[in-house]
Amino acid sequence: MKATPDQSGNRFLRHMPLMLILCVALIGSFALRDYLTFDTLRANREALLAFRDQNLLGLAAGFVMLYVVIVAFSLPGAAVASVTGGFLFGLTAGTMLNVLSATIGACAIFLAARAGLGATLSAKLDASEGAAKRIRDGLREHEINVLLLIRLVPAVPFFVANLLPALVGVRFRNFLWTTAIGIIPGTIVFTWIGVGLGAVFDRGETPDLSLLWEPHILGPILGLCVLAALPIVIRLLRGRKEI
Repeated sequence: MKATPDQSGNRFLRHMPLMLILCVALIGSFALRDYLTFDTLRANREALLAFRDQNLLGLAAGFVMLYVVIVAFSLPGAAVASVTGGFLFGLTAGTMLNVLSATIGACAIFLAARAGLGATLSAKLDASEGAAKRIRDGLREHEINVLLLIRLVPAVPFFVANLLPALVGVRFRNFLWTTAIGIIPGTIVFTWIGVGLGAVFDRGETPDLSLLWEPHILGPILGLCVLAALPIVIRLLRGRKEI
Protein backbone atom coordinates (compact mmCIF):
# COMPACT_ATOMS: atom_id res chain seq x y z
CA MET A 1 0.00 0.00 0.00
CA LYS A 2 1.51 3.29 -1.12
CA ALA A 3 1.74 6.26 1.21
CA THR A 4 -0.53 9.18 0.35
CA PRO A 5 0.99 12.65 -0.24
CA ASP A 6 -0.28 13.75 3.18
CA GLN A 7 1.39 10.78 4.87
CA SER A 8 4.64 11.40 3.02
CA GLY A 9 4.51 15.07 4.01
CA ASN A 10 3.88 14.26 7.66
CA ARG A 11 6.73 11.76 7.62
CA PHE A 12 9.06 14.39 6.21
CA LEU A 13 8.01 16.92 8.85
CA ARG A 14 8.66 14.39 11.62
CA HIS A 15 12.17 13.73 10.33
CA MET A 16 12.98 17.38 9.63
CA PRO A 17 14.14 18.34 13.19
CA LEU A 18 16.68 15.51 13.31
CA MET A 19 17.84 16.21 9.75
CA LEU A 20 18.31 19.87 10.69
CA ILE A 21 20.36 18.90 13.75
CA LEU A 22 22.55 16.55 11.73
CA CYS A 23 23.12 19.18 9.01
CA VAL A 24 24.02 21.89 11.53
CA ALA A 25 26.28 19.44 13.39
CA LEU A 26 28.12 18.60 10.18
CA ILE A 27 28.56 22.23 9.15
CA GLY A 28 29.44 23.34 12.68
CA SER A 29 32.12 20.66 13.09
CA PHE A 30 34.08 22.40 10.33
CA ALA A 31 32.99 26.03 10.64
CA LEU A 32 33.19 26.46 14.43
CA ARG A 33 35.99 24.17 15.53
CA ASP A 34 38.49 27.06 15.49
CA TYR A 35 36.20 29.39 17.46
CA LEU A 36 34.78 27.35 20.35
CA THR A 37 38.23 26.85 21.87
CA PHE A 38 40.26 27.81 24.92
CA ASP A 39 42.22 30.27 22.77
CA THR A 40 38.99 32.17 22.07
CA LEU A 41 38.17 32.15 25.78
CA ARG A 42 41.68 33.36 26.62
CA ALA A 43 41.38 36.24 24.10
CA ASN A 44 38.01 37.36 25.49
CA ARG A 45 38.76 36.63 29.14
CA GLU A 46 38.82 40.21 30.44
CA ALA A 47 35.72 41.25 28.51
CA LEU A 48 33.73 38.29 29.83
CA LEU A 49 34.78 38.90 33.43
CA ALA A 50 33.93 42.60 33.13
CA PHE A 51 30.50 41.79 31.70
CA ARG A 52 29.92 39.24 34.47
CA ASP A 53 30.63 41.86 37.12
CA GLN A 54 28.16 44.26 35.48
CA ASN A 55 25.41 41.84 34.47
CA LEU A 56 25.70 38.43 36.10
CA LEU A 57 22.17 37.27 35.23
CA GLY A 58 22.53 38.38 31.62
CA LEU A 59 25.80 36.50 31.22
CA ALA A 60 24.33 33.40 32.89
CA ALA A 61 21.33 33.46 30.54
CA GLY A 62 23.55 33.93 27.50
CA PHE A 63 25.86 31.14 28.66
CA VAL A 64 22.96 28.71 29.12
CA MET A 65 21.54 29.55 25.68
CA LEU A 66 24.91 29.04 23.97
CA TYR A 67 25.59 25.78 25.82
CA VAL A 68 22.11 24.45 24.95
CA VAL A 69 22.73 25.19 21.26
CA ILE A 70 26.14 23.48 21.40
CA VAL A 71 24.65 20.31 22.90
CA ALA A 72 21.39 20.29 20.91
CA PHE A 73 23.23 20.59 17.60
CA SER A 74 26.21 18.47 18.70
CA LEU A 75 28.64 21.29 17.93
CA PRO A 76 32.30 21.14 18.96
CA GLY A 77 33.10 22.87 22.23
CA ALA A 78 30.95 21.17 24.89
CA ALA A 79 34.00 20.49 27.06
CA VAL A 80 35.18 24.10 26.61
CA ALA A 81 31.70 25.31 27.61
CA SER A 82 31.72 23.18 30.77
CA VAL A 83 35.13 24.52 31.79
CA THR A 84 33.98 28.06 30.99
CA GLY A 85 31.05 27.60 33.36
CA GLY A 86 33.46 27.01 36.22
CA PHE A 87 35.70 29.88 35.12
CA LEU A 88 32.88 32.42 35.02
CA PHE A 89 30.53 31.27 37.79
CA GLY A 90 32.54 29.15 40.24
CA LEU A 91 32.14 25.52 41.22
CA THR A 92 28.60 25.49 42.65
CA ALA A 93 26.82 27.88 40.30
CA GLY A 94 28.93 26.71 37.37
CA THR A 95 28.02 23.08 37.95
CA MET A 96 24.32 23.92 38.23
CA LEU A 97 24.35 25.97 35.00
CA ASN A 98 26.37 23.31 33.18
CA VAL A 99 24.01 20.51 34.24
CA LEU A 100 20.94 22.60 33.36
CA SER A 101 22.28 23.54 29.93
CA ALA A 102 23.50 20.06 29.00
CA THR A 103 20.22 18.49 30.13
CA ILE A 104 18.08 20.90 28.10
CA GLY A 105 20.25 20.39 25.03
CA ALA A 106 20.17 16.61 25.45
CA CYS A 107 16.37 16.64 25.74
CA ALA A 108 16.11 18.74 22.57
CA ILE A 109 18.03 16.24 20.45
CA PHE A 110 16.23 13.32 22.14
CA LEU A 111 12.80 14.73 21.25
CA ALA A 112 13.90 15.59 17.71
CA ALA A 113 15.16 12.04 17.14
CA ARG A 114 12.17 10.37 18.79
CA ALA A 115 9.65 12.35 16.73
CA GLY A 116 11.02 10.95 13.49
CA LEU A 117 13.42 8.05 13.21
CA GLY A 118 12.94 7.02 16.84
CA ALA A 119 9.19 6.56 16.45
CA THR A 120 9.69 4.38 13.38
CA LEU A 121 12.38 2.18 14.93
CA SER A 122 10.53 1.87 18.23
CA ALA A 123 7.37 0.71 16.43
CA LYS A 124 9.39 -1.88 14.51
CA LEU A 125 11.01 -3.14 17.70
CA ASP A 126 7.61 -3.43 19.40
CA ALA A 127 6.30 -5.48 16.48
CA SER A 128 9.42 -7.64 16.17
CA GLU A 129 10.02 -11.14 17.50
CA GLY A 130 13.06 -13.16 18.47
CA ALA A 131 16.32 -11.48 19.50
CA ALA A 132 15.13 -7.95 18.74
CA LYS A 133 12.11 -8.40 21.01
CA ARG A 134 14.25 -9.81 23.82
CA ILE A 135 16.61 -6.84 23.58
CA ARG A 136 13.69 -4.39 23.64
CA ASP A 137 12.03 -6.14 26.61
CA GLY A 138 15.35 -6.24 28.46
CA LEU A 139 15.88 -2.53 27.88
CA ARG A 140 12.43 -1.72 29.20
CA GLU A 141 13.02 -3.84 32.29
CA HIS A 142 16.39 -2.19 33.04
CA GLU A 143 15.71 1.19 31.44
CA ILE A 144 16.76 3.44 34.31
CA ASN A 145 19.92 1.47 35.10
CA VAL A 146 20.99 1.43 31.44
CA LEU A 147 20.37 5.18 31.08
CA LEU A 148 22.38 5.95 34.19
CA LEU A 149 25.15 3.63 33.04
CA ILE A 150 25.61 5.26 29.62
CA ARG A 151 25.73 8.66 31.32
CA LEU A 152 28.30 7.63 33.89
CA VAL A 153 30.67 5.72 31.58
CA PRO A 154 33.17 8.37 30.38
CA ALA A 155 33.87 6.48 27.14
CA VAL A 156 30.30 6.87 25.84
CA PRO A 157 30.10 10.01 23.62
CA PHE A 158 27.49 12.50 24.79
CA PHE A 159 25.88 12.59 21.35
CA VAL A 160 25.44 8.80 21.36
CA ALA A 161 23.97 8.87 24.86
CA ASN A 162 21.42 11.45 23.66
CA LEU A 163 20.49 9.80 20.38
CA LEU A 164 20.47 6.08 21.12
CA PRO A 165 17.76 6.14 23.84
CA ALA A 166 15.44 8.05 21.49
CA LEU A 167 15.87 5.44 18.78
CA VAL A 168 14.82 2.54 21.03
CA GLY A 169 11.76 4.16 22.60
CA VAL A 170 13.01 5.14 26.05
CA ARG A 171 10.50 7.07 28.17
CA PHE A 172 11.22 10.79 28.10
CA ARG A 173 10.76 11.35 31.83
CA ASN A 174 13.33 8.66 32.60
CA PHE A 175 15.71 10.10 30.03
CA LEU A 176 15.29 13.58 31.55
CA TRP A 177 16.07 12.79 35.17
CA THR A 178 18.76 10.17 34.52
CA THR A 179 20.54 12.67 32.26
CA ALA A 180 20.42 15.39 34.91
CA ILE A 181 21.69 13.01 37.61
CA GLY A 182 24.08 10.94 35.52
CA ILE A 183 26.12 13.83 34.12
CA ILE A 184 26.79 15.42 37.52
CA PRO A 185 30.07 13.58 38.35
CA GLY A 186 31.74 14.40 35.01
CA THR A 187 30.34 17.93 35.05
CA ILE A 188 31.85 18.62 38.47
CA VAL A 189 35.27 17.57 37.17
CA PHE A 190 35.15 19.89 34.16
CA THR A 191 33.71 22.75 36.22
CA TRP A 192 36.43 22.24 38.80
CA ILE A 193 39.05 22.58 36.06
CA GLY A 194 37.40 25.84 35.04
CA VAL A 195 37.64 27.28 38.55
CA GLY A 196 41.42 27.29 38.24
CA LEU A 197 41.46 28.38 34.60
CA GLY A 198 42.57 31.94 35.35
CA ALA A 199 45.82 30.73 36.90
CA VAL A 200 46.38 28.39 33.95
CA PHE A 201 45.99 31.29 31.51
CA ASP A 202 48.34 33.42 33.59
CA ARG A 203 51.01 30.76 33.16
CA GLY A 204 50.42 30.73 29.41
CA GLU A 205 49.21 27.13 29.51
CA THR A 206 46.15 25.25 28.24
CA PRO A 207 43.89 23.42 30.73
CA ASP A 208 44.49 19.68 30.99
CA LEU A 209 41.19 17.90 30.39
CA SER A 210 42.82 14.51 30.97
CA LEU A 211 42.10 15.00 34.68
CA LEU A 212 38.93 12.98 34.18
CA TRP A 213 41.09 9.91 33.54
CA GLU A 214 43.17 10.26 36.70
CA PRO A 215 42.69 7.25 39.03
CA HIS A 216 41.41 9.33 41.96
CA ILE A 217 38.75 10.87 39.69
CA LEU A 218 37.94 7.91 37.44
CA GLY A 219 37.76 5.43 40.32
CA PRO A 220 34.67 6.90 42.03
CA ILE A 221 32.94 7.36 38.66
CA LEU A 222 33.57 3.73 37.75
CA GLY A 223 32.25 2.81 41.18
CA LEU A 224 28.99 4.55 40.32
CA CYS A 225 28.98 2.65 37.01
CA VAL A 226 29.21 -0.62 38.91
CA LEU A 227 26.31 0.38 41.15
CA ALA A 228 24.19 1.25 38.10
CA ALA A 229 25.06 -2.06 36.39
CA LEU A 230 24.66 -4.25 39.50
CA PRO A 231 20.83 -4.64 39.34
CA ILE A 232 21.11 -5.68 35.68
CA VAL A 233 23.74 -8.31 36.46
CA ILE A 234 21.75 -9.66 39.43
CA ARG A 235 18.57 -10.04 37.37
CA LEU A 236 20.48 -11.74 34.56
CA LEU A 237 22.02 -14.21 37.03
CA ARG A 238 18.62 -14.91 38.59
CA GLY A 239 17.14 -15.49 35.15
CA ARG A 240 19.83 -18.05 34.33
CA LYS A 241 19.24 -19.87 37.59
CA GLU A 242 15.52 -20.10 36.86
CA ILE A 243 16.28 -21.56 33.44
